[in-house]
Amino acid sequence: MRSVAVFTDTYLPTVNGVTYTVKAWRDCWADRGGRMDVVYPRTDGYAARAGEYPVESLPFPFYPGFRLGIPWIPRRVRDVDVVHAHTPFAVGLAGLRLARRTNRPFVASYHTPTAEYADYVAPSDAVERLVERVSERYERWFLDHADAVLAPSDATAAHLTDEVGVSAPVTVVPNGIDTERFRPVDTAAFRARHGLDDAGTLLGYTGRHGYEKRLGDLVAAAATLDVTVVFGGDGPAREELERRATERGVDARFLGFLDREELPAFYSALDAFVFPSPIETQGLVALEANACGTPVVGANDGALADTVEDGVTGYHFETADVESLRDSIQRTLAERERLKTSCLDRRDRHGVDRAVDRLADVYDRIS
Repeated sequence: MRSVAVFTDTYLPTVNGVTYTVKAWRDCWADRGGRMDVVYPRTDGYAARAGEYPVESLPFPFYPGFRLGIPWIPRRVRDVDVVHAHTPFAVGLAGLRLARRTNRPFVASYHTPTAEYADYVAPSDAVERLVERVSERYERWFLDHADAVLAPSDATAAHLTDEVGVSAPVTVVPNGIDTERFRPVDTAAFRARHGLDDAGTLLGYTGRHGYEKRLGDLVAAAATLDVTVVFGGDGPAREELERRATERGVDARFLGFLDREELPAFYSALDAFVFPSPIETQGLVALEANACGTPVVGANDGALADTVEDGVTGYHFETADVESLRDSIQRTLAERERLKTSCLDRRDRHGVDRAVDRLADVYDRIS
């Protein structure tokens, strides 16, 4: 197995799709006898383990909870066979510099369309449009330095080549999920622990509560339904979501960040997982929910247009259309048992082992 140095701007203890992917790939790589070191921004609450190298970091003022790492190259990762960046910024630049300095193959994973977050830093629409254009140009510059660009879905690969204009080779490597962990489980203890014993039909979402996720649409759609909405996670939009739920009389429960060990029970407890975000590059939580037998109501945009199989693992709705979202929720609830069966029939297609098989093929091809 080749030795790899991974450079990422987000890692443990932060919980998100990038962190999960890096950790899952690293564990699987190690299980196969390989070495995959991780360079990431130092943060409180996590002690580095063997092969993990935190670099000094500063809080990012425009996005609470995110930290910018100094683009430093730890001495102990300078002898690797392959350099792999999971970010184009800060720490990712250190990865690019290491690859250039040592003439090693350079791989770049594309996880987040940075232009979609322009409204966090732009004071006006005009500035936001400027930031979006600059972000895409920068992404194109960074990714075109890679020997291989990895996209987690066909939709994201098409976005990179057709819209961002990336000319480097783009390969689809799904992030994959742990199908041993994510399976249907008993939910009685979870419901009791989180005060959900009194709840009937459960709709839910877990992940970052960012404004770009459009979680307010879920609250609006639930206002005329006899349901309880359960939110796992946290983020800058939480306070506004709580206010909206109160104003509309929605029974919404905010659980905060859940331990990863609790997520199978969270997904299994839901009658439907609702994912209004139009900007996902794959949507791992949708696949995790499906693996637990829970159908997904997802936006018909971005990678969710592919990740959710309409009428098979859930239903789509038109982004920002609350009536469309409500209709898809009702349809999903009415067909839940049939959808649950088809979700479970497809769960093994998305295992992390398959993803790492493809990853190894990419490393071999460019080395």
